[in-house]
Amino acid sequence: MKVEVINRRTALRRLLYIAGGTLLLPACYRQSGKETIALTHLVIDEEQENLLAELVETIIPASDTPGGKELLLHLFVLKMVDDCHNPEDQEAFITGLSSFASLAREQEGQDFIKMDANKRIAFLESLKEIENEEVKRFYGITKRRTIQGFTNSKYVMTDLKKYELVPGRYNGYFKMT
Repeated sequence: MKVEVINRRTALRRLLYIAGGTLLLPACYRQSGKETIALTHLVIDEEQENLLAELVETIIPASDTPGGKELLLHLFVLKMVDDCHNPEDQEAFITGLSSFASLAREQEGQDFIKMDANKRIAFLESLKEIENEEVKRFYGITKRRTIQGFTNSKYVMTDLKKYELVPGRYNGYFKMT
């Protein structure tokens, strides 16, 4: 039988590799239940964040322009509700998010995330006729903040919107008649 001798440096290096791997492994799978951004007033889990991301993607879908998910508008919505809304709106947002998920499951028979795009749009349009004020308030806040985030995003401000000052460009070669 052959005995392998490992020096102290090699043993410490391998121990550090193992310790680093165990610290990084949960971050790779991201099933930690924590939100992506730091929020001070809202408590939201990963499933709710994914639902909000799909809702934002349904409001502003990806086409030749990036969609809501690609522009991370769900994080913008969360941050704006956390920082700029009063505690009553924040509570209504969280309860409305839970009610929205259960209403989608109840009406359509499946989760909002698992629906196809046409079913999602039909479900969102059916929200106009419901009596659930929590869901209406949640959807109103989400829609308003999503549109605000899109119109103020770096993509829109730099690539889509060509801003010129009020009088416009000066053209010294324009012929006067």
